[in-house]
Amino acid sequence: MNHPKYSIVIPVYNRPQEIEELLESLRHQTYRNFEVVVVEDGSSIRCDTVVDRYRDAFPLHYFYKPNTGPGPSRNFGYAKANGDYLVVFDSDCIIPPGYFDAVEKSMTVHQWDAWGGPDQAHENFTLLQRAMGYTMASFFTTGGIRGGKKHIGWFQPRSFNMGISKKVFQETQGFKFDRFAEDIEFSIRMRKAGFKVGLITDAFVYHKRRTTFAQFYNQVSNFGKGRALVGKSHPEEVKPTHWFPSVFVLGTCSLLVLPFIHTGFSAIATTLWLLYFLLIGVDALRVSGNVAVAMLSIPSAFLQLWGYGIGFLKARFS
Repeated sequence: MNHPKYSIVIPVYNRPQEIEELLESLRHQTYRNFEVVVVEDGSSIRCDTVVDRYRDAFPLHYFYKPNTGPGPSRNFGYAKANGDYLVVFDSDCIIPPGYFDAVEKSMTVHQWDAWGGPDQAHENFTLLQRAMGYTMASFFTTGGIRGGKKHIGWFQPRSFNMGISKKVFQETQGFKFDRFAEDIEFSIRMRKAGFKVGLITDAFVYHKRRTTFAQFYNQVSNFGKGRALVGKSHPEEVKPTHWFPSVFVLGTCSLLVLPFIHTGFSAIATTLWLLYFLLIGVDALRVSGNVAVAMLSIPSAFLQLWGYGIGFLKARFS
């Protein structure tokens, strides 16, 4: 194959085990007209020996570069790619066999300049990973803005699952931010440039995210920081939904003060707070069908909202 239609760009930093799982999933794609570009972003634990094991599975290119962050690393991979369309996956993703079949079907109808897809929890993920996956996509925590069939408004592809045409890269020069909401900022510029961007609901990936609550908290805190940074470059892109986690933080703090002000207000606020998390638990049970996942979704939602809210407030007013 001399000219692939799709170039898959994967930045990786100190995650050889994850990249192996991702490459293994790409081995099983039913659509085969693609190449893979792995960009090692200054890792101290390199994945080159892992990559070498997959050179016979598909056209594969490996590059090692100094650490610059995910945004510049994706741009580096874009510049090295040969395909007409450039697809980025995070290294902690697993790609279902029919991913590119879904993209091909949607492209035939819509001719997207760029697209994104949702993420799901794989059956082999831990209970905690499944809980965190639920809260990241739940209407009750994010307002459903991270992609899904019922998404309302203009879709912003996320970098764990994003495709663009080579023309988009040439005209936008790719990612502007090094990290922290670099994908959102890029999506905004694509929209402002007039490109046709869409959500392909069937082009989903299995996204592991983090494996502990502490790692998850740090991740969502960075999401909050990133949204605030996006707001500084594109003020109109900070919506009321993005303030909700910060309001949640302030509301939670008020629970510590209200008993000293008015016991009645304190009781009402505490009841509403408990009902909210009960609602999350019930909905998580409905979605996952697993009691343990539903139970873990409650602290996961709390940490997600608290982490995002704190990160947003720090970056917004720094």
